[in-house]
Parts: sequence; C-alpha cells; structure tokens
Amino acid sequence: MEVDERYKILFEPVKIGPVVTPNRFYQVPHCNGMGFRDVSGMVALRAIKAEGGWGVVCTEQVEIHHTSEIAPYIELRIWDDKDLPVLSRITNAVHIHGALAGIELAYNGMNGPNLYSREVPLGPSDLPTVTFSNDPVQARAMTKRDITNLRRWHRNAALRSKAAGFDIVYVYGAHGLGAPQHFLSRRYNQRTDEYGGSLKNRARLLIELIEDTKDAVGDTCAVACRIGVDEMIGEEGIHREEMLELFSEISELPDLWDLTLCSWDIDSQTSRFSEE
Repeated sequence: MEVDERYKILFEPVKIGPVVTPNRFYQVPHCNGMGFRDVSGMVALRAIKAEGGWGVVCTEQVEIHHTSEIAPYIELRIWDDKDLPVLSRITNAVHIHGALAGIELAYNGMNGPNLYSREVPLGPSDLPTVTFSNDPVQARAMTKRDITNLRRWHRNAALRSKAAGFDIVYVYGAHGLGAPQHFLSRRYNQRTDEYGGSLKNRARLLIELIEDTKDAVGDTCAVACRIGVDEMIGEEGIHREEMLELFSEISELPDLWDLTLCSWDIDSQTSRFSEE
C-alpha cells in the first residue's frame, strides 16, 4: 500500500526506554467497563486493537491494592498473584499481533470510597473522598508508614506487571484519580511535612513511585507516567506553569510522559459536544 509522504512518520518504529514500538499508533490507557468481570470480552477488545495495527495497546487503570478500590465500577486488579493469569491473557493476545502491551497501575487514594473492601481510604490529608457519586466517606491522611506501604504495594504491582509480560508500566496521577495527583494539588495536600508545601515536596511521592518502578522492572520494561497538568482552577490547584517547572527538573525520569487535564469530566469530553 502506498503511504502519503506526510504520514510515513506514523508508521516508523519508536524507541521507548528499552522497548521499541512498531509504529506511532499508541492506544493510551482507557477503561471499557469489562475489567475483572468480563475477562474474555476485555481481552478480545485489546487483541482487536493490536490486530488492527496499533503499535501499543494499554489497559485501563489497574487497582494495585484493596485499600484503594472504586466498586461498584468495574476495573482490572493486580492485588496479588491470583490476578496474573488474567493479565497474562491480555499481553499474550496483544503480542500475537506484534504490538506492545502497557499497564496503568493505579492507587486511587481519596478517589476510592472502598465500598467493597470497607477499608478507610487514604489521601494526603484528612478530607472527604472525591468520587463520582459523592459518597459520604472520609479519607484519612497518610502517615509515613502508609506512604512506605504504598511504595511497596506499587513496586510489587510493577514486578507482577513484568511477570505478566507487559512492556510498558505506567505510574498514574491524572484525571483526579491517582494518589500522585492528589499529593501534587494544593487543594488536597495540606501537609506540613516533606510531602507537603513546596512543589518539590508535593512531587516527592510521584518521583519516588517513578524511581521505584524503574528499579523494579529494570531494563526490560519502559516506564511511563500519566500525569494531569492543569486542574483548571488557577494557582489553587495544579496548573500549567507549575508543571512546566516540575518537568524542567524531572523531564528525563520516566521513559514517556502521557499528559492529560486533571479532571476526568474535562479531559474526557467529546469534541462533538464540548469546546476545545
């Protein structure tokens, strides 16, 4: 098939850390409502994308621990080794068609009401949870031990991702759904320790999770970071100028940046019904 010269670059391989994608068609992480419940359909969906030519096919957000879950919404889980057979089905289905498989590790923190596990949600500060259904649940401010535990849970999830055959492992802090974003945002992070206050302190958890993930997967997987760059509320929250300052310091830390707006309802609007 003859390819227009203007578009040939889209079909060129791209190196992402230690892996190479066959082209520039990159399916970023997105949910489909199948998750751990409708496994065969979910695997088939990812396989169809790879068969259709996408060079990278990513999962939805994947819950890394039972202390942060978003029931009744259905997502994938990587709580323990029992989840590996399902995740391996995804990577095998994607790899058959020559594409790379990516996984988005998520600790939702104060976005997870934990209606299933009944655990107390954890966040940077003592604040009500931020959920789609406005659940009357309070998040507890994380102690230093909680942060250490989160780093361990995330590292274990990265190791399981590697064992399941994923090529790209995400650290997730976007759409208002990831703990790293909550720590970055002044409106949620009211801490006075080394994880609060200055931009450097508020970004500490994000940086630690990226470094932990890179250490866990070694030179076999790429590490991506999906991060929100603007909460659209000015300097009271995450905003563009502040994030540019952060990127100037850590731009080379992950192998790939995946940038979004911070709010799910803003970032995921359709062009047919919303302003640019």
